[in-house]
Amino acid sequence: MVYAIPLIGSLLLASATFAVPTNLAGRQQRRREHHRSRPKTLTSEIPRPEYSENWAGGVLNSPAGTYKAVTATFVVPTPKYPSGQTRGNASASAWVGIDGDTCEAAILQTGVDFTVDNGVVSYDAWYEWFPDSTDDFTGITFKAGDTVKLTVTAMATTSGTAVIENLTNGKTVTKTITSNNALCGQDAEWIVEDYEENGGLVPFANFDAIEFSGAMATNQTGSVGPGSATVIDINQNNIVLTSTTTNTSSINITYVINEAVAPMVDGIAI
Repeated sequence: MVYAIPLIGSLLLASATFAVPTNLAGRQQRRREHHRSRPKTLTSEIPRPEYSENWAGGVLNSPAGTYKAVTATFVVPTPKYPSGQTRGNASASAWVGIDGDTCEAAILQTGVDFTVDNGVVSYDAWYEWFPDSTDDFTGITFKAGDTVKLTVTAMATTSGTAVIENLTNGKTVTKTITSNNALCGQDAEWIVEDYEENGGLVPFANFDAIEFSGAMATNQTGSVGPGSATVIDINQNNIVLTSTTTNTSSINITYVINEAVAPMVDGIAI
């Protein structure tokens, strides 16, 4: 996973293509060595949606110490190649997390990658406490159409849990994580990401649509939904690749094919 890169001025970074091994063990090794998250770099306030090179979804921002847990359920998609690509690999990831937007010190997150590699579809479950490396869960499998619940919980600023439940096949995996890098507890996120590997973005898979349903963030007094979340969409080379909407309990992210937009300067179309 990777930090969200906003569009600053008219400069947009291109998505780089990197080969990924076709075997699971190879992918997992590359993830441990090269597949990492970093916090989002903020830009000036712009109208909704905010454009990013690699994040699509919704983010709640509050004072430090607000968020204790984030959860949501989604249906596993069938990844397909983006327009113009017919071989190699393309991938994306759906995850929930605490921090990494306005708080850059740490991110606690968990999610599922969906990949098509030379025509073969695969899924990988993972967890991460940035800036430590991403690790894969074992003992859980997925297929297209499965309903999956993601939850991260901060038990303290330097310890927490990541839980992934496949509600369709009944499998659950849990990891307790500790870190020397303290969470701020000020960001709650539901994201589909064009993640980074080996220093560049992987080709962004067409996932059709993902709905994070039952999306909730636990705070000091109860729970809140994503209705007031900042909406983020992916824009690469002035091509918008997603369309995101929110309501009080869900975030809907749709893959958009080749929707050109005007170049942006300080968040304003020119």
